[in-house]
Amino acid sequence: MDVALEFLDPLVLDKAYAWVLPASDFGLSNSSCSGLSAANATSQWSRDNIYRQILSILVITQLGATSLYLFFSAISYYLVFDRRLEYHPRFLQNQVRLEIKSSLSAIPFINILTLPVFLAEVRGKSLLYSNASDYGWSWLVISAILYMAFNDFAIYWIHRLEHHPSVYKYIHKPHHKWIVPTPWAALAFHPLDGYVQSLPYHVFVFICPMQRYLYLVLFVGVQIWTIFIHDGDMITGHWTEKFINSPAHHTLHHMYFTVNYGQYFTWADTYFGSHRAPEPSLDPIHDALKVMRAKGLVDEQGNPVNHEKKE
Repeated sequence: MDVALEFLDPLVLDKAYAWVLPASDFGLSNSSCSGLSAANATSQWSRDNIYRQILSILVITQLGATSLYLFFSAISYYLVFDRRLEYHPRFLQNQVRLEIKSSLSAIPFINILTLPVFLAEVRGKSLLYSNASDYGWSWLVISAILYMAFNDFAIYWIHRLEHHPSVYKYIHKPHHKWIVPTPWAALAFHPLDGYVQSLPYHVFVFICPMQRYLYLVLFVGVQIWTIFIHDGDMITGHWTEKFINSPAHHTLHHMYFTVNYGQYFTWADTYFGSHRAPEPSLDPIHDALKVMRAKGLVDEQGNPVNHEKKE
């Protein structure tokens, strides 16, 4: 978040705050402003003002999270997601609209819950650092590996514990409303669910040093990954499926609930006995095609028969 402010303060935020809260409104003379930088002298709220930082963080996270969600969900939905899955018997009426509504409703509350962590990062309480030379170039690779391993292990157990009966119906059940999800379901969480599952990403930089630009790339990357694992792509038989928690694995998680809790990799599911390997026979497209055949939309081989889906 400090990287975002470093970029946006001189680009737009300094001018915005100067317009909303000009320093002249409070009777500041030229001499009283002489100790301030040129970037801060025109606003009552300097860049290190905590109220300005809070407001800036809330605006940036809201616009950033919403933009990432809409852009990459649209790419995944229109270019990757098999639209025939919308005929699956467990695909809800108006599901896409409901997924989008749920996601957009959750984002601001997740941002508010995450605000203290972002604020602590901006105010220098984390172990984020700027110069790669401070810890050496090899540490960039090591810290990235540690970041992913830490998140994968922590989220595995957070996710698995959320499936405990005493917790599931209160927090995680809203996300499993989507038995056959689309990419639009990526953020369709109860806000507390989304917040808790995001905590490992933030906690890591308070216990382990990480270069801040690397952290930003990995943090944005996991948001995109969260969208793409909801694309319903049941690719099977590839050697990577033994190691990578792919969209196929996550599709099975939504369908069978108690398998494939991992975030990036399958090792935790394999070790703790919750792994279920994707198989062609488990692909939800089979049930979708049955419905389409019954409607006369496809032939026995699944080829379209020149009927369009009714909206």
